[in-house]
Amino acid sequence: MVNTSWGELKETLRTSVSEHNYTNWIAPLELVSLSEGVATMAAPSGYAGTYVQRHFEDDILRALTAIDPAVRRIDFTVAAAREAAARAAASVTARASAAASGGPVIAQPKVATRSASAGGSHSMQDRMLQPAPLDPHSTFDSFVVGKPNELAHAAARRVASGGEVEFNPLFLYGGVGLGKTHLMHAIAHELKASQPHLNVVYLSAEQFMYRFVQALRDKKMMDFKSLFRTVDVLMVDDVQFIAGKDSTQEEFFHTFNALVDHNKQIIISGDCAPNEIKNLPVRISSRLSSGLVVDLHPTDYELRLGILQSKVATFRLKHPDLQVADGVMEFLAHRISTNVRVLEGALTRLFAFASLVGREITLELTQDCLSDVLRASDRKITIEEIQRRVAEHYNIRLSDMIGPKRVRSFARPRQIAMYLCKKLTSRSLPEIGRRFGGRDHTTVMHGVKRIEELMIQDAQIADDLEMLRRSLEA
Repeated sequence: MVNTSWGELKETLRTSVSEHNYTNWIAPLELVSLSEGVATMAAPSGYAGTYVQRHFEDDILRALTAIDPAVRRIDFTVAAAREAAARAAASVTARASAAASGGPVIAQPKVATRSASAGGSHSMQDRMLQPAPLDPHSTFDSFVVGKPNELAHAAARRVASGGEVEFNPLFLYGGVGLGKTHLMHAIAHELKASQPHLNVVYLSAEQFMYRFVQALRDKKMMDFKSLFRTVDVLMVDDVQFIAGKDSTQEEFFHTFNALVDHNKQIIISGDCAPNEIKNLPVRISSRLSSGLVVDLHPTDYELRLGILQSKVATFRLKHPDLQVADGVMEFLAHRISTNVRVLEGALTRLFAFASLVGREITLELTQDCLSDVLRASDRKITIEEIQRRVAEHYNIRLSDMIGPKRVRSFARPRQIAMYLCKKLTSRSLPEIGRRFGGRDHTTVMHGVKRIEELMIQDAQIADDLEMLRRSLEA
């Protein structure tokens, strides 16, 4: 009963943490017992237990009170240690039973420990190459394709086909909740299903760093190198987190080169393009850019509506009596434009509320149930979004627009972006200047004034500004 309830509560937790955090930290947890206000949970490792306690204890406690309102504390144990203790207890019970009956006492085989040379080495290797768990729902079938993500989806499908790929690595980048992790999980699922013999390893950059540090500490660097350089497909999520960690990024660079040299596929994701990752050496960013670099653009209205309709169809399979009034999905697709995770979390909450109270999902109920989400999701245009949109519009690189070059083909889009930042955001002139390569606020003032003059003189500039403003406010 406890495990069943915990499985349901984990789905609730999925909506309160990011998909990445849920997959890597919450999903592997097991609820062992609830007793006298203490919840005992099993984590895959001591490190995982400590990390979860530090970052997610409050979220888990709130969820657990739904099972037992008296829960006040969480204790973490290591799953492997718990299994070993159970085996030891079973062994003691068997010995005692045999002794009482006068039968022979059979010696139990010892469990291999890290101190045992061979067993310890294999245990260490298994832990180092243990991939992160995959979300069973993140497949190609559940990925809704639209104009902002169609290239990324096509590239991911190409890699997942398992045939010869003309680009290596595949680098997916974009903001939070745009589908990078979903596509990476989908690739891994597809490869494992179609070619189970392949050694496919998916993990976050943080996990790669942790395994590297663990190998250094245990003096097992040769094991680390041989393991990570013999995989068939290596997938590293959120690679920006290793930037600035000199030893880790150096080892990642050598691992990358070794795999590419042996024609092994690499798929990487990040929150921005390789050459825009801060504190990442040029030689690494250039290698990451040597394959296919694909930007997942912010979702548009049509894609958000498609995602919502797909989720409604899936929910209706389990709850055929679900009633949704006309216009509700269109309203949500228009109002919640921050990212897909927020959109899906809002829909999950709406479904749960409507099913619990037994009411039709109307526009009024939606506004009442999601009032906090709707307030938080009011459109907030960022400087980064303006810069990226302007660079795309004028077909120039973002680094050139922000950089020091003063040629007109870069300077004019730069001034237009500064003008839009001043008009569409609440950022100060000094802050806008800092985001444009550390420029002074007087430079921003000059750029804004120049564009205001050109809007009157040049109809093309005026049209471009109107088009950009509409696309940003959509």
